[in-house]
Amino acid sequence: MAAASSSFSSAEPLVCERFHPRHDPRWLLEGLPSPLCLACALETLKEDGVSQVRKKHVLFCLQEVLSRNTPLVIPLFAQDERVCAYFITTLFEILQTMEDSSALDLPIEILVVLIMELKLDRYLHYLLDECRKELYKVTTVRGSLPIFILLGKLADAIPSFAEVLVIEHSNIMEHLASGLKYPSENIKTAVCYLYGKLYSVPSVAERLSVHFTERLCDLFLTTMKNAQTKELQLNCIGLLQQLLKYGYFVSVIMSNSGKGADSASPELFEGDRPLPLMLKKLLLSRDEILQVASAQCISAVLVHSPGKYAPAFIHADIPEFLFECLFCMSEILIWSIYCCLLLLTEEQLFFSKCHTVYGIEPILRSLKEILLLNNTELQKQGLLLFTEILKRQPVEIKLFTNNALFRDAINILLAAVNSPVLEVAGEAMKAATAILRKDHVNFPPIEYGELQKLVEGVLKRCNDLSLAPFNRRLMSHLGGRHQNKAISQQGQFLQSALESFRNACRLAVECQNDPLAQENAFTAPNSEKKDTLKSFSEFLLRMSDSLCIPIVMKYSERAVRPYLMEVFISTLNILFIIMPHICKIFSIKLATSSFIRLNLELKAKFCTGQSNPALNQACSSFLHSMCLSLHSSSEKMVDSSQKDQEISELLQKSLPELNFGVLESLSFLSETPDSFCLDETLRSHQYSLLLLFYFAFSQEDRFVPETQLFSAIRSFLLSVQDQGDCPPPYVFKAVLYLLACCQDKTEALDLVSLATIRRILDAISDLSLVYVHHPLMLKFFLHYPELMKRFGHCILQLWFSCEDYSQIESEDAVTSDSAVFLQSFHSLNSLLSMLKGNLSALLVLLDLVCFGTGEVVHKVLITLKIFLKLNEDIHVCDLLRSQFLQILQKLLIENNSSTLPVNQTLPLSLNLLFLVQLRYVMERELDNTDFRLLHLVSNLSGKCNPSDHEILQPSLNFLYWSLQQTTLSSRQRVVAMLFSNAPLLELLEKVLHCTWMPASSSEPAFSASSEALLCSAWLLTASLLSQQNAYNTEVHHVICLDVDKFFSALAFRKEKPLLFFVSVLQFLRAFFRQTLCSSFVKFVQQGKELPQSKEDVSLYPLALDHVLSLVIHLQNLLVQRDLLLSQSAIGCLEGFLAYLQPKNQSIACHIASQPWNKFLLITLLDGGENSLLQPEILRLVTLFMQYQRTSIVSHTEISHILKKAANTKLRDLSDATVNALRSFLLQIQSGKCQMDSSQTVSVEILLESLPSTNHSHSTHQDMVCLGGVAVCLSQIRN
Repeated sequence: MAAASSSFSSAEPLVCERFHPRHDPRWLLEGLPSPLCLACALETLKEDGVSQVRKKHVLFCLQEVLSRNTPLVIPLFAQDERVCAYFITTLFEILQTMEDSSALDLPIEILVVLIMELKLDRYLHYLLDECRKELYKVTTVRGSLPIFILLGKLADAIPSFAEVLVIEHSNIMEHLASGLKYPSENIKTAVCYLYGKLYSVPSVAERLSVHFTERLCDLFLTTMKNAQTKELQLNCIGLLQQLLKYGYFVSVIMSNSGKGADSASPELFEGDRPLPLMLKKLLLSRDEILQVASAQCISAVLVHSPGKYAPAFIHADIPEFLFECLFCMSEILIWSIYCCLLLLTEEQLFFSKCHTVYGIEPILRSLKEILLLNNTELQKQGLLLFTEILKRQPVEIKLFTNNALFRDAINILLAAVNSPVLEVAGEAMKAATAILRKDHVNFPPIEYGELQKLVEGVLKRCNDLSLAPFNRRLMSHLGGRHQNKAISQQGQFLQSALESFRNACRLAVECQNDPLAQENAFTAPNSEKKDTLKSFSEFLLRMSDSLCIPIVMKYSERAVRPYLMEVFISTLNILFIIMPHICKIFSIKLATSSFIRLNLELKAKFCTGQSNPALNQACSSFLHSMCLSLHSSSEKMVDSSQKDQEISELLQKSLPELNFGVLESLSFLSETPDSFCLDETLRSHQYSLLLLFYFAFSQEDRFVPETQLFSAIRSFLLSVQDQGDCPPPYVFKAVLYLLACCQDKTEALDLVSLATIRRILDAISDLSLVYVHHPLMLKFFLHYPELMKRFGHCILQLWFSCEDYSQIESEDAVTSDSAVFLQSFHSLNSLLSMLKGNLSALLVLLDLVCFGTGEVVHKVLITLKIFLKLNEDIHVCDLLRSQFLQILQKLLIENNSSTLPVNQTLPLSLNLLFLVQLRYVMERELDNTDFRLLHLVSNLSGKCNPSDHEILQPSLNFLYWSLQQTTLSSRQRVVAMLFSNAPLLELLEKVLHCTWMPASSSEPAFSASSEALLCSAWLLTASLLSQQNAYNTEVHHVICLDVDKFFSALAFRKEKPLLFFVSVLQFLRAFFRQTLCSSFVKFVQQGKELPQSKEDVSLYPLALDHVLSLVIHLQNLLVQRDLLLSQSAIGCLEGFLAYLQPKNQSIACHIASQPWNKFLLITLLDGGENSLLQPEILRLVTLFMQYQRTSIVSHTEISHILKKAANTKLRDLSDATVNALRSFLLQIQSGKCQMDSSQTVSVEILLESLPSTNHSHSTHQDMVCLGGVAVCLSQIRN
C-alpha cells in the first residue's frame, strides 16, 4: 500500500490493496475519473500509521466526491446506519486530532454535507452528543475551537439546527458562554458566530433570553469592547445586529450601557460597557465595513424607540461622527448614515443640542455628490433626511447660519427637483416645501431672489411633466391600470409642488408683519430695490397665473384628487391677502375663468355628507373671499361696511352646506320653506346660492342653463310672494341681474312675478342698492312697461350716474367711423340700440334733461347727440323737437342773467337742437314750434358775449340752418325776425370784429372754438346779406367793417383753418353781388382821408391797394387745392370782376390779363387729363375768356377741352361740371374768341348733347357740419 507516500494527485486511485479485498463491492465508486473505495478511505483515515498528508488527501477526495456526486454517495451511507455512524465518528475524531489547523475545514465540511444530505435527525443528535462529550473531555478551551466551528457551520447549513441545539442539547450552551472568557480571539470569533446564528431564530432567541441576561450579556459586551481582530469585531457586530432585532435584548443591552436610557445626563456613560461609545469607536475606525455595521446597529437600536434610546447616542456625540462619515464616496455607508440620522430626527434633543446646525453643511455636500450618481434610492433617502430636518428644526435655532449656505441648499434642491426620476424630484418637492419657512429664510436680508428661483423651478418642473392621456375604457386592462397609476403618481408629484407654492404664499403673508422683511436694508441708496417683499408677492401672483393654475387645470382634465384640489384652493385663498390692492383684479380674473363653477363642482362631487371636510372648508373659504372681493369691486357706495358684514355672515354660514350639483341647486332654489317653521336655513341657503350665481354670471361664467335658471328664479319669486318675504337688497340685486341675463333666451315674466318685483322695489328706499350697472339690467327694465313706467326715471338716472363720458368728446370720432367708435364704447352702443324704436325711453331721457342733476343731464344730452348723429329717423327728430321748447325754456329760466354762466347743459342742448334740425334733408316749412325755438335762440344769442363760444356756436348754426333749409315763405319770416333783433346783430358785429382783433398774450391768436365761431358768423352774415337784399328787409342795425383790416385778414396763413377763408369769401362774394352797397353791411375807412387818385375814386369804397391785394390773396387760396376753398375763391373772383367791370374796366382787364393767371391755370391743371373737365377749371377758363384774354387761355387749350369733352360720357358728369361746361361752350359761341368751323360744329353738338341738370330738391345732404360749423354746400357751390 502506498500509505507512506508523501504526496498524491487527485486522479490517483484511492483503493487500498491491503483492505480492499474484504470490502463489499458496493463501496467501490468506479464511475469517477479515479476509482474510489469509500471503505478503503474510512480505514485509511482510521489507520494510525497513515501520515497527516495522506489523510488530508483522502479528506480532500471525499469532499470532492460528496460535493460532485452527492446522489451517488449519500444513498450508500443511508443504507447502512452502522457504517454511517462509524464514518461520522471517524471524521469527528480526525477533527480533534488534526494538527494542521488549515485542514480543519475539510472534515468539518464533510460532516456538514453528510448530516445535511442524510436528512435524518438521529445523525445530527449523534453528532451533537459527540460534541458534548468532547467538550467535557477537553482539558483546555483551546481544544474546543474545532467543535465551535463545526457547530457554527451546522447552524449555517441546517435551518432547524438552532432549535435542536437549544432545546435538546442545551448543556452545550454552558460551554459556549465559557468560550467568551477565553483570551483566544479565534475561539471568541467562533462562539460569537454561533451565537449570532442562534439568535437569528426568533423562537430560539426567546428561549435564550434568560441565558443572555444572566450569562451572555456582560461577556458579550466585554468581548466586543476588547475585540482587536477584524474577524471578531465583525462577528460581534453580527451577533449584536441579531440581538438588536428584539426589543427586550435592546433594553438589556442599553441598560447595561449606563444608568438608564431615559436620562439625559452625561452620567449615562459612567458604566463599564457603554454601547454608544463602542459604536462610536467603530465609526472612528476608518474601516468602511465597520462604519457601515456601526451605523446599522445604531439604527437597529433607535428603530425600537427613538425617544427612549436616542439621548444616549446624542450625548455620546454620535451625530457629530455620523456627519463626519458623510465625507466619503461609499453609497452603502451614506445610506446607513442617512437611516441613522433620520431616526435621530425624531428626538428633540438632536435639534436642541445643535447637531443639525453642525451637520447641515455635510448633509448638503453629500446631497450634492449623490445627485451625480445613479442611485435613486440613496437620493430619495438623503432628501427625506433633509426634509425631516427642515420640518423639525426648532424655530428659535437657525439652521442656516449664513446666506451662502442657504443659497447652496436652494441650488441643491433645484438640481434635485429637475431630476429625471419622478420619485427623486417628488422628495425634493417636499424638501422645498419644508424650507419655505420664515425661520429658515429670515436673514438680514431675506433672499427673495433665491426663493423666486426655487418656486419657479418647482412649478416649471411640473409644467414640463408630460401627463399621460387618461382613457377610462382601459381601466380594466393591465395597461390601463399602469396608466392610471402613472397619473396618480403625477398627481402626488403635483400635490407636493402645490404644497411648496402654498408655503411660499404663507411665507409672503407672514413677512407682511415684519418691517425687516419688507425690503433689503443693505440696498445702496437711489438704486433699484429688487429683492423686496412686494416684488416677491407680485412674482407669486404671476406664477399662479402663468404656471400654477394652468398646470392644475390641465391635470384635472385627467383626474381629480380631493387633497390636491384642497391644497390648490387653499393656496388661491392665501393669494387673496398677499397683495390686497390687486385682490379685486385677481378675483375678477379667477371668476372669469370659471372658478366659482369649479369650487361648486368640487363640493358637489367630493364633499357630500361629511366627506373631505378639509376640501369643503377650503372651497367655502375661497368662495367667501372671492364673493366679497367681487362685491367690493362692483360696489359704488362710499360706506358699505354694514352690507359687507351681512353678506360675509350669510356666506360663512351657508357655503359649507351648499354641496349639490347644478340641477340640484336649481331644484333647491325653487323650494318653499314651511310657513310654520321658524328655521330660516332654507331661505339663507337660497340667498347664498343666488349670490354665487350672480357673481358667476357677472363675470360671464354662465354655467347654469339660462332657461332653467330663469324658471327657478321665477319659482323663487312666487315663493317669496306667497310667504310675504322681502329679500335683502343685495340678494334682490342678484335676482334682478340674473333675470336680466336670462331674459333674451326665455319668455317674458308673468304678471305675478312682475308684481312681486314691483312690491319689493317699492319697499326699497334707494334703488341704487339693487342696481347693477350693466346693459342687460337696463334692457330688462326697458323691456317691461310695468317696470319702465314706475322705475324708468330712476334706473336711467343711475345708468348715467355710473357711465364714464370723459372719453366721449370728439364729434368727428362719431361721424368719421361710427363702427369703430361704437366698438370702443360698448355700453353706449348698447344704450343706443335700446333707444332705437323705444320712444318712451327717449321721452324719459328728455324728462331727465328737464329734471335731472347737472352731471346726468350733460351725459343724456351727449347720448342724444350721438344718437342723432347715427340715427336718421325723422319721427324721432319730430319727437325731440317738440320737447326742446320746454327744455330750453327751463334752461333759460335757470340761467336768467345778463351774462350767462359757463354751463355745459345749455351748449349741449343747443347742439342737440341743431342736430335735430340737421336731420331734415329737404327744405321744410317751419311751424309755430320752430319759430318759438328761433325766437328763444336768437334772444339767447343776443345776451351772449363774443367769448361765449360754447353757446354761440350751436346757436349761430341753428340760425344759419333756419335761413338755408326752409321754404321761401318761411325764410322771409325768419329774415324779418332776425333783422328785428338788434342785440343779435350787434353781437354778430362784435364777433366779426374779432377776426382782426389781437388776442391777449396768454391766448393763441385763433383757438379752435373761436375759429369755428368766426366761420359761422361770416357764413350767417353772408346769408343774411343775401336774404336782406332779396326781401328788402328793414334793418335795425348796420354792421360796419374796417375795409383795410378786412382785406388784411384774407392773407393766407397756415395757422388759420381753410374753412375760415371759405366763410369770409362767401361773405365777400355776396357783398360784391350787391356792389358793396347794402343797408345791412358797409365798409368803412378809419383814420384815413377821402381817396384822391382817379382809380381810388372809381373803385370806392375800395382802393387800388385793396384790389391788388385781393387778387394776390385769391391766387394764393386757389393753389391750396381744397374743393370748398376753390369753389369759394372762384365764385368770389367772378363777383369781383363783375364788380370791377362797370367801375373801372381797365383795371378789370388788367387783373384778368396778368401773366400769373397763366401760371395759376397750369398749376391747377397739373398735367392731368381729367382735370380739364373739373368744374372749377372750366369756370376759371370761362372767366378768363369772358374778358377776351387769349394770352391766358390759348386756342390750343380750348381745343384740348373740346376734344376731352367730346370723348367723355356727358351723362356721367356731375351737375356742377355740366353747368360749368355749358357756360364754357356758351362763352365760345358768343364769339369772343375766334374758332374754325369744325370747332363751331363741335360746340353746337356738345351743347345739344349736354344733359339737363336736376333743379329739384336734392336728396343728398346739403347742410353739413364741418368742424362744428354748419355749412350749406349749395350756397358755396352756386
